[in-house]
Amino acid sequence: MINQTVVKELEQVAVRFSGDSGDGMQLAGNIFSNVSATVGNDICTFPDYPADIRAPQGSLTGVSGFQVHIGAGKVYTPGDKCDVLVAMNPAALKTQIRFCKPQGIIITDSDAYTQKDLDKAEFETTNPFEELNIKNDVIEAPITSMCKETLKDSGMDNKSIIRCKNMFALGLVCWLFNRKIEVAEKMIHDKFAKKPAVADANIKVLNAGFNFGANTHASASTFRIETKVAKAKGLYTDITGNKATAYGLIAASEKSGLELYLGSYPITPATDILHELSKHKSLGVKTVQCEDEISGCASSIGAAFAGDLAVTSTSGPGLCLKSEALNLAVIAELPLVVVDVQRGGPSTGLPTKAEQSDLLQALFGRSGESPMPVIAATSPTNCFDAAYMACKIALEHMTPVILLTDAFIANGSAAWKLPDLKDYPAINPPYATSEMKGNYTPFYRNSDSYVRYWAIPGMEGYTHRIGGLEKDSKTGAISTDPLNHNEMVANRAIKVAKIEVPDLVVDGDEDADFLVVGWGGTYGHLYSAVSQMREEGKKVAFAQFEFINPLPKNTAEVLKRYKKIVVAEQNLGQFASYLRMKIPGLMVSQFNEVKGQPFIIRELVDAFTKLMEG
Repeated sequence: MINQTVVKELEQVAVRFSGDSGDGMQLAGNIFSNVSATVGNDICTFPDYPADIRAPQGSLTGVSGFQVHIGAGKVYTPGDKCDVLVAMNPAALKTQIRFCKPQGIIITDSDAYTQKDLDKAEFETTNPFEELNIKNDVIEAPITSMCKETLKDSGMDNKSIIRCKNMFALGLVCWLFNRKIEVAEKMIHDKFAKKPAVADANIKVLNAGFNFGANTHASASTFRIETKVAKAKGLYTDITGNKATAYGLIAASEKSGLELYLGSYPITPATDILHELSKHKSLGVKTVQCEDEISGCASSIGAAFAGDLAVTSTSGPGLCLKSEALNLAVIAELPLVVVDVQRGGPSTGLPTKAEQSDLLQALFGRSGESPMPVIAATSPTNCFDAAYMACKIALEHMTPVILLTDAFIANGSAAWKLPDLKDYPAINPPYATSEMKGNYTPFYRNSDSYVRYWAIPGMEGYTHRIGGLEKDSKTGAISTDPLNHNEMVANRAIKVAKIEVPDLVVDGDEDADFLVVGWGGTYGHLYSAVSQMREEGKKVAFAQFEFINPLPKNTAEVLKRYKKIVVAEQNLGQFASYLRMKIPGLMVSQFNEVKGQPFIIRELVDAFTKLMEG
């Protein structure tokens, strides 16, 4: 046994919690992330859990993971591999060891290695570490038995006691990284505020885990990550992309002066947006859990017609179902925000994993000429700004807008500075003017923007009719005239094309000939890969697209500066194909993976270097 422990200072570290789906690994990871954020560290998290509601205990398919990357400076990804792996049972060890660095530390529950547990994890010998050729430092703690000993006088049953073992692991990790556990204790109190006995039991086990590390010197070294980059003054919180999306929608509601309506049907991984918005009735938020995806979208269109800021949320399969209703929103020219949290497909596919394969569906997945603005959020915190901008565009241009996020940034979290709404642009819907009273027609447009003027039903003197049948551009009456239809189709397309979006920004070396292009939630991994290449002396530039339709006006001018371009995306080349379509003659290479997992930075660097030098 080691008698003294050395404290080492690190710039960054990644910790991965893993165990059965019922072991509370997501909770332990979230609490450790928040504890780290409170001391000023930057964080990026990645919950990685199975689609099974509750897989058989100890099975390989039921392992749930949560990885957090903590940095003294800015971090952009949850890390390719972890420095510390918490593996609560043999199944977690077997499936998660591939995510651990060879020199990393493994923390495991020695009580979980019975013959029965080893058989469930399909080990062939009684020594899983030798069988997997593991050379890492291993902290084998009798977590289950120590939980039982700690809570033997609590009056809790054995099942409830064992549920607390995630807090023992959390306490041990807090000791390993010299974290004060008072913050964790408060979070546990808040989590179980209505069950004080459960809160007290978990806090007791948390301290037992911390003391186990301190008393046994479980590791030869403990670690400290001191914050070295000063952050802007303000109030910070750890926020997931789904929560940030919900807050962005509320902010747009407050700024526009309109009540927010969400019509939604639960679907992984978008359901948290519905859950979060349902908590904010005091802010005028109305949420309806509808019977299916179609009614969720249709009810939101009704709310838009009635004058609300209307939103519907979904994932890829739900977007398919909403397509007919979205056609109605396009032809009726009603403001609607559609949040699509992309997941692995097709069909049910990989419902808890991330993918970028809904892009072409968002752009073209409707009948007829049905143009629609498309925005893609780039990070958990950017989901707030992207949601706000989606609402602004929808309301000011009288059009449905699709906001694409994905499971990685929706479930992942980062430290977020609470914004001041005064810093955000005004939202000014194009309401019909008093001069139009008595002469209003629904498709009378602004001559510059081609946006139609909005009259809310019930306004005296503004009686009108809209719907799914084509209307006359001047009178608003149903029309089958071919010239009128040609005009209306063109007007709807021109209106979207005229939307002003920010110019494309390029990071990296100004004199680079090689450009890495991405879009949406891959930003952190691509930025990190390009940064690593530049540190290795390679001249490379990077551009990440947030606005997809319309593209930034300087897109063609920027892309044509570079001799070589690679478009990296988590599909088989949808954005690359779109760029080729929009910019005739553009030559781009592709890097495509569809694994349901985030990019690996080292793989990106190797692939980009090969393209650059080839």
